[in-house]
Amino acid sequence: MTFAPRRRTVLGAALATLPVLGLAACGEVTVAGQAEAAQQLTIIDDQDREVILPGPAQQAVVLNSYTNEFLRAIGAADRVVGVDRASLDRLPYLDLGEDQIIAEGLDQLNYEAIAGLEPDVVVMPRNAVWQEAAEQLEAFGIPLIVATAWDTDVVDETLTLLGQVFGLEESTRTVLDFKAEISGILQDRLADVEPVPVYLETVEPYLTTLPGSGFHAMILAAGGANVFDDAAGGDAQEELTVDPAEVVLRDPQFVFHEFEPSAEPVDRFDALRADIAARPGWDGMTALDQGNVAIANGWATSALGKSIGALYLGSWLHPAQMDGVDPDAYLTRWVTEFQDTALSDPADYIRGPGA
Repeated sequence: MTFAPRRRTVLGAALATLPVLGLAACGEVTVAGQAEAAQQLTIIDDQDREVILPGPAQQAVVLNSYTNEFLRAIGAADRVVGVDRASLDRLPYLDLGEDQIIAEGLDQLNYEAIAGLEPDVVVMPRNAVWQEAAEQLEAFGIPLIVATAWDTDVVDETLTLLGQVFGLEESTRTVLDFKAEISGILQDRLADVEPVPVYLETVEPYLTTLPGSGFHAMILAAGGANVFDDAAGGDAQEELTVDPAEVVLRDPQFVFHEFEPSAEPVDRFDALRADIAARPGWDGMTALDQGNVAIANGWATSALGKSIGALYLGSWLHPAQMDGVDPDAYLTRWVTEFQDTALSDPADYIRGPGA
């Protein structure tokens, strides 16, 4: 799909009817529009749509907190003029106001409000209503880019895509190098380990993850095996609510529950650990019998496409192989260097086995 933004269309019409010449101060004659044409970007987004932008985006409306984290990491946060409510709730350090919230969720967009912010581009993930948005935004001459920052399997591609859209390839390379450093540690240390069976629960009780989900990829990267890797029928993010008894039958050796992302510390650790321990039949599972239960705030463990989560999970599943690797140090770097905000204490966000 090729989208022709409004400014390009207007310029194209002018050039077609009346070639415009400009006279530089030094007397050199140039064709006006050549420079602007040179700035045009042809972008292929993660739905293989071709989108032409008049130049690097200077103002953007961005849905999804993970995408906003990526943009902050590459240095584009000051170009974001509108977000969804979840992004602002989860990332209060974005320094945006209520009047810049243009959606309650990924499927409830206020297109008039978006147009009022006059963005150069709108960015949203593939599980948002991007088909509807593309049609609605075209009427306002606003191009749409689909980029899915929560998908672990395409973190590098998504960061590269966002770097192109905002013309920030150099700073994007710094983020990619940080992510590659983490991936290299996991690959080198865990290449020959025996996978540990893991049950991972996201946000709600018994809501687990299937192949195709970023959480599933995180388990594999950490040297684990998803006990529900043979299940099917998940939602758009490949998550599925399962029968509690089925979890017991599959007897995971490790249980990991990640609750809603929030940059502000939320103390739900004791309550969630007590809930898991009290589930009928669960006390006989290997994971609970051996105390192998971890609880985490998704803001920390889902950071950088769940790379930080994979580092923590790998250190819990394979402590000998990960000896000397400090996941807290990597979380601290991500928060302070790439999110440019303060981190009170990693323990405010993550509690591993025995914590």
